Amino acid sequence: MISSYAGLDDAGVAAAAAGAGADVVRRMYGRRLSRFDKGAGDFATAADVEAEKAIVGVIRAARPDDAVLGEEGGRRGPVAAVREWLVDPLCGTLNYASGSMLVAVNVALRQGASAVADPFSGEVFRTDGDSAWVRHDEVDAQLTPTSATRLVDVNLDPPFPSAPGFRAVDLLAHPGFAERFRPRVVSTTLALAWVAAGRRAAYVTDGGDLSGSVHFAAGLAVCRAAGCVVTGIDGGPLGQAGRGLVVAADAETHGLLMSMIAGSG
Repeated sequence: MISSYAGLDDAGVAAAAAGAGADVVRRMYGRRLSRFDKGAGDFATAADVEAEKAIVGVIRAARPDDAVLGEEGGRRGPVAAVREWLVDPLCGTLNYASGSMLVAVNVALRQGASAVADPFSGEVFRTDGDSAWVRHDEVDAQLTPTSATRLVDVNLDPPFPSAPGFRAVDLLAHPGFAERFRPRVVSTTLALAWVAAGRRAAYVTDGGDLSGSVHFAAGLAVCRAAGCVVTGIDGGPLGQAGRGLVVAADAETHGLLMSMIAGSG
């Protein structure tokens, strides 16, 4: 039997997989869901697990020779697979479990096509690796970053591995920040897609090497393809030597944030 996904390119597979996960997340919203403790205050719900199953099902049907690294199920697929998909089935689990619809479903082919689905708006932000666009109601629109909103999303979730050198709360207290920007805290990587779409001027988070993270891979790919500026909190490229993440709509916004970060420690 030929898979219904067989004719899709990688961007199409990413979008179909993210859409399948989003369908599950939306369908299970508002239910009393079992939780699975991960320690340090982190947990997954049954919606995380079921959404990942749906995503993996699409990828396996479309690309049976590829491997998948999922946040909940770990790595699966052929051991010698050349290609690997990174899956975060429900980014913003705490939001979701508390009744907030600010969540994202992230699917990324490592160094390739990626998609970020918003289960509740019905939007799917995606890239083929070269260009980036958003689909809503079967209509595609190219993503165009802009800092016009002056809204900067800052991740305030612990831990704070770069303290005392960098703490997000110090950035918010920087006098220059209030003069130029307004803070927002979405607490999901949906905010990355919003930077690419011009709904946020920038996104800032602390952390270690985020270049291959299942949480960030899809959003980063969309932002890069849209033309955003992407660095670590030190201004350097992402990677093992890097730390954290600053994604800005343009070079001016990035430069302003970097100067504030340098002066906030």
